[in-house]
Amino acid sequence: MTRYRFAAALAFGMSLAAPVAAETAFQLEASGADKALTSALEAASLTRSAATSSESNAQDIFASARADYARLVGALYDAGYYGGRVSIRIDGREAAQIAPMDAPAQISAVTIHVEPGPVFRFSKAAIAPVTEKTELPEGYRVPEVASSSVIVDAAQAGVSGWRDFGHAKARVSDQSIVADHRANTIAADITLAPGPLTTFGQMQAQGQKRLRAKRLYAIAGFPSGKRFSPEELETVRNRLRRTGIFSSVTLTEADTLRDGNLLDADLTVVEAKPRRIGVGAELSSTDGATLSGYWLHRNLFGGGERLRFDAEVSGIGGSTGGADYSLAARIDRPATFTPDTAAYLTTELSKSDEEDYTQRGFGLGFGLSHIFNPRLTGEAGIGYEWSQITDATGRTIYRAVTLPLALTWDNRDNSSDATKGYYGRLDLMPFYGLSNTGSGARLAGDFRAYRAFGERVVLAGRAQLGGVFGSDLAETPRDYLFYSGGGGTVRGQPYQSLGVSVLDGGTLKTGGDRFLGFSGEVRVGVTKSIGVVAFYDAGFVGAGGFSDTEGDWQSGAGLGLRYKTPIGPIRLDVAAPVSGDTGDGPQIYLGIGQTF
Repeated sequence: MTRYRFAAALAFGMSLAAPVAAETAFQLEASGADKALTSALEAASLTRSAATSSESNAQDIFASARADYARLVGALYDAGYYGGRVSIRIDGREAAQIAPMDAPAQISAVTIHVEPGPVFRFSKAAIAPVTEKTELPEGYRVPEVASSSVIVDAAQAGVSGWRDFGHAKARVSDQSIVADHRANTIAADITLAPGPLTTFGQMQAQGQKRLRAKRLYAIAGFPSGKRFSPEELETVRNRLRRTGIFSSVTLTEADTLRDGNLLDADLTVVEAKPRRIGVGAELSSTDGATLSGYWLHRNLFGGGERLRFDAEVSGIGGSTGGADYSLAARIDRPATFTPDTAAYLTTELSKSDEEDYTQRGFGLGFGLSHIFNPRLTGEAGIGYEWSQITDATGRTIYRAVTLPLALTWDNRDNSSDATKGYYGRLDLMPFYGLSNTGSGARLAGDFRAYRAFGERVVLAGRAQLGGVFGSDLAETPRDYLFYSGGGGTVRGQPYQSLGVSVLDGGTLKTGGDRFLGFSGEVRVGVTKSIGVVAFYDAGFVGAGGFSDTEGDWQSGAGLGLRYKTPIGPIRLDVAAPVSGDTGDGPQIYLGIGQTF
């Protein structure tokens, strides 16, 4: 019993000795400060967050208070107040006068009092020498408010201007910042040292393991012998990042120049796991479920080759035909001919079971893709396609040699959930038919625009167009033709419900050789994670032209719900037909990512 009494007494004694967390009152007063300055001071204060945090102790609050003198003065300087005073009192004692060894064990209240003083303005805002293309901050001029951050930005802009002009080692050689407290002015004078005109030297790489060094240098495309440019360095980084081979890419400039004003660089990379898999799913009340997946190897032979297999099963449980299957493989080799050009080889097997026909297909293609700049890419290739169509007329074989060409422009801020920017893709595919297949060209375009209004509202618009020229409908492969209806064109209308009727009495429906599609969405954020959408879609399919006499329109509208996740928003749309005689009743769509 004695042991148990001793243990209980020890536990009781420890509970008495343990510090008890107590709430700390916090107050920040800024005499004569406007709302913007007060908010800036509150944001700069570490004491404010420490005093209001349940996880902070007295030592944390004391350390934050001592650090806040410099932080609050910095916030005043940034707003143009250079004569301010800051007082921070801990239970009535000035924090700066409390020795670190005498830090209080408990703190009941912290009061910060700030006297901003007068606003200082520039009496002089000089910087020299600068290049003609240097863009200095608008606020760096007489008699604007002399914000300390504007002075820093001006110095950085001056240095960046010289670096953009090829002077890699440009720097601030001298600066004079004089405050006149009688006139409440700041005289700023910055002197720059451009340094010599610089040329790229050599790059040394380390960290690669599975990727061969020769291929690493080819992919990077370091511009040895060219005039220095920060943009060129960023281009090298982007080339390496977009391969997906590396989890980390660090490219740093040498501290000093070599003879001949050559600038070397050091590259350090960390390779990521070479293999990756992914899955996807979508659900429509009439089209059924779609399941997709891929397997990816990002460095197949040690030269950065990317091999990807894609598989998809769609129309599961749908009411618009049977299930469709596809299996595709593609291998890309980066840095072929140039660092921004990749060669690719692709093949695909497919089977489609639609309401009016079934199709079996095979394709094989080879081509080149080129990145012109971070926003514009292009592709050109040659391919062979074979398909077998079974419909009311019997069995038809289509064979064609194709020359696919494509241009893509993309400056969206987020490809899966854009709030601003534009996207456009134009595909032109001349084809030469073999046997009974016609010859001609297929044109398809997809254009999207996004604009945000405030932080919660986004307007999104989409226009699609398509056409087949030079080949009759009966001689054109069925998958070259256009349909409307479903999640990718007109929500609220069944999948591929709008085509054109051929043969006497319209006994066979097929796709048209002309297509137009329009979609508009209003996306409104309700919370950070939840949003609602209102949308309207319209589609046209015709044969031989875009007039109402040569085709038909359909449209649909509805409401949607979005829930944001790290991989993109989860999408739920409910839509109903608005015009056209192809749909009856609402349609439900569930998937990941915005519709466009």
